[in-house]
Parts: sequence; structure tokens; C-alpha cells
Amino acid sequence: MSVFKKGLTWYIDYYVEGRRRREAVGPNRKMAEKALAKRKVQIAEGRFLNIRKQSKVTFEELSEAYMKYARTNKRSWGRDGYSIKWLSGEFAGKRLRDITALSIEEYKWNVANINPAGSVKLMRVNNMRVRFLSKEECKALYLACSYHLRPIVLIALHTGIRRGEILDLGWDDVDFEHRLIRVKHTKNGEPRDIPMSEEVYFALSRLEVQAPRVFCRPGGGVIRDLRTAFANALRRANITNFAFYDLRHTFASHLVMSGVDLLTIKELLGHKSIDMTLRYSHLSPSHKRKAMESLKLLDRHFLDTCPKLSAQLQGLSACATSNAEVVKLVDTLRSGRSSRKRVGVRVPPSAFFVSPVSTENPDTYL
Repeated sequence: MSVFKKGLTWYIDYYVEGRRRREAVGPNRKMAEKALAKRKVQIAEGRFLNIRKQSKVTFEELSEAYMKYARTNKRSWGRDGYSIKWLSGEFAGKRLRDITALSIEEYKWNVANINPAGSVKLMRVNNMRVRFLSKEECKALYLACSYHLRPIVLIALHTGIRRGEILDLGWDDVDFEHRLIRVKHTKNGEPRDIPMSEEVYFALSRLEVQAPRVFCRPGGGVIRDLRTAFANALRRANITNFAFYDLRHTFASHLVMSGVDLLTIKELLGHKSIDMTLRYSHLSPSHKRKAMESLKLLDRHFLDTCPKLSAQLQGLSACATSNAEVVKLVDTLRSGRSSRKRVGVRVPPSAFFVSPVSTENPDTYL
């Protein structure tokens, strides 16, 4: 703790719970010293900045109150429960006022006050992993699924809906008349409509209505987790390095390979940004070729770069009034007959030295 002057102003410098604080006091050194002395007393008495003494609430009491709130307001409350379970091993029995930043750091680093890796630059992680199944693997996985898991996997493969979104589906979200699935509880918070394919329509129409949710346990119980059933199916199908989320990748990847544009896939997947959808672009290199071939600014009959042939084609183009007439002239030259009689157009002698042309594709002389 100290006082110092910067410019015309005196400051005090001190620490509170390991954090450094600085305060501007004024132009007088004695005022700064008195202010610093006052701060020392307040820190010692635990009354810094008029903070009231915390109540004797324990970690368990706060955890119980929080979980009561989370069960009603958070979809991920189960994950919070696991986190609190692990934290209880360290903070159970402690009052909240006794849980400081230092104690939390000690818990994170096993009584290490300083993070030894803090100065190490982390390696860049590629989170754009795309693992998808072939059509043969899709069939093998479906056949390896248990009876209750099959329709869930089928819908994931044919709609790209996430696992949590599938398990949250209610029958009021399924519109059989218009063949749409309304996904209300999405990751980005924006509902989206997914058209039903024939396979999805058939699978949903055969399900028995047991509860408001589409997918439930026998008797209407809520399905919380699919990990064990899905892992068993993967093992039976001999599929490795694959997670349920990769069914969504499979859906998107096969759409791209079928020629569906990325903007449509973005809307079906519910991506807010096209950047997320671009991870699939490498699966369809042909879309770039198709885009280039769709550009027709100059006719191919006039694009030859061979000097000799280019001069011959220029002779033809000078005689013709349309592209179709050029094709007729080329066919005439190929047959060896006089173009004057067949087409009625004067053709210079140089034009008779053009290369043969295929009758199926007149453009092949290029």
C-alpha cells in the first residue's frame, strides 16, 4: 500500500482480496495518506466500500435454490446438476462468504495459486470436423438400432434436427396435412419449419400417441438420454468415431453431394451464419464448375485461339448472319459441297480449310 503523485493529483494504491486498487484523492499528500489509512481500517474490518457482511448461507443451500430454479427455467439443468455434484466435493459445508477467488483458483489447479500454463499460447483447434456416413453405413446403423431408437435416427438422418430438438418435439409440432415439422426449441432461439420426406411422414404416422411428446418411454415417460442405446447400435453396425450429432452432418453432406445449394441447406439446418454451412462446400466441387459453365458471354464458335483456325473461322463468321448459319456452313464444308448452292452465302476460299466437325456436336472443331 502506498501513496503517489501523478501530475497534480495524489493517488492511493492498495490491495483488496488479491486485487489491486487505485484511487485519485486530490492535490494534497496528507489527504491521500489519511484516505489510505481509512482504507486499511475498512479492509481489516471487512467493511470495504460499505459492503454488508454476507449472511451465513451455505454452498448446499444456494445449490438447492439454484437447482429449483434451473429445473423450471433451463433445458440444460441436468448438466448443472452434474457440475454442482463435482463442486460439492470441494465446497460442501462452506459458507458463501468463505468461498473466495483464491479458493476457487485452488480448486481449479489443485492448490496451485498460479496457472502454470497461463503464459503458454494454446494451439488452434479445428472445430469444423465433418464426419458423415455413407448410404451403406446409414442402412447398417438403422438396422442395428433398437425398435424405439429407429424412428429417432431416421428423422435425424432425413431432417438434420438435433437430438435435443427431436426429443422436445410434441405432436402439436407435427403437421401431417402440410407435411411439416415445426422445430420450436432451437439452439439459436429461432423456430424453423422442416418439410417431411416420404420416409419421415411414414415413420411418424406409424408411431403410437402415448403422451404430448412424440418420442417417449412406454407409458409416456420422458426420454432423457440416448447415449447407451446409440452406442450399442454403433457397435453392432461396426461404425467407429461417430456421434449422434454426426447424423446432422450426414444429412447436410448428402444434400450437398446431391447438388442442393448451400443457402437452402443453411435454412434447413437453422444456421444463423452461412459460415457454418460452408464447412460442407468441399463435398461438392462440381458446383463451382457448374457456376462457371452457366456464364455464356461469348459464343464458343468465335473463341478459338489457334491462329490458322481462327482466321478460317473469321471467314465463316464474316459470311454468316447468325450462329445457326455458321453451323450450316461448317456442315456444308464437311460434306465437300459448294456452300453457295446450299446456303446461299458467299464463302471465301480460306474457309474451306476448316477442320472436320462432328455431326452430333458442331462445336467440337474448337
